[in-house]
Amino acid sequence: MIAVFVNCATVIVGSLLGCLFARKITKAFSDVVSTGAGIISLMLGLQMAMKYDSIICLALCLILGGLLGTLIDIDGAILKFGKKLEGLVSRKKQEPATNATAATDATADTRSQKNFAFAFLNASVLFCVGSMAILGSFQAGIDHDYTLIFTKSILDGFMAIVFAASMGIGTLFSFLAILVYQGALTLLSSFIAPYISDLMLTELTACGGAMIIMIGFNLLSIKNIKTANFLPGLLFVVGYVLLKNFIPLP
Repeated sequence: MIAVFVNCATVIVGSLLGCLFARKITKAFSDVVSTGAGIISLMLGLQMAMKYDSIICLALCLILGGLLGTLIDIDGAILKFGKKLEGLVSRKKQEPATNATAATDATADTRSQKNFAFAFLNASVLFCVGSMAILGSFQAGIDHDYTLIFTKSILDGFMAIVFAASMGIGTLFSFLAILVYQGALTLLSSFIAPYISDLMLTELTACGGAMIIMIGFNLLSIKNIKTANFLPGLLFVVGYVLLKNFIPLP
């Protein structure tokens, strides 16, 4: 688990540096950072998505996953979780205020909560959907080889700086997703690894890449996509590839 803790630490440090950086720049420069983060997300997502083996698998799993995620409203659940997280870390003093001031504060708080959850969600997806998270966790859990996770940790740390500077402190709390996801993969690696084939990693990476493209669209304000609602697509990919071992699927 030491590699997972290191990964969490780099994201925390990177996020703190990004937030400090954001406080010292104007809105114009902040917009530049957000645009840069969006372009980087698009480039990374396209690089991952184009590794698909079956476009039918990618399309089918992504659409079915989006439909299921929308049905159970994963995005809304994460937004609520983000609000709770922000409430736990917020230490704002409640002072008497006029009606106008109270209305303004309420609007600002609502916007802040949405930004917090938005940052938490997008950073969590970015740091967890790649094949490095899966392979690195397996290497750490089975062979005690931390090279891949340490490499991922460095990359995540730099991305955390950019994301925190553009989206805020919610980025920092994506370490919880890393801790749970990669921690579970590491601890259960000896049981899970036999079922993870190269084909599954390829299709998971492609599906994850499509979601990172969605993050890029959101950051660039091209289209407002509820990325979290597409997360079940990863489970559909696993099911599709496992079923392909018994049925000749395209």
